[in-house]
Amino acid sequence: MNANGNKVDVWLIYRCKKCKHSWNLTIYERTKPSRIDRDEYELFLENDSLLAEKYGNNIEFLKNNNAELK
Repeated sequence: MNANGNKVDVWLIYRCKKCKHSWNLTIYERTKPSRIDRDEYELFLENDSLLAEKYGNNIEFLKNNNAELK
């Protein structure tokens, strides 16, 4: 999560096991915190692993971010 002024960016960061390359999958981009569900926002701040798993297992989220699924 990154804050820039009154807006935040939230990413799910992946790293390839094979080549060790990492990339960010955007969850929120330049979004006012007030537009994010308050409970979810708090979990993002805590780097909650269950929330990361929720997004990481969401096929639509992955497809929307052009993730290559195998």
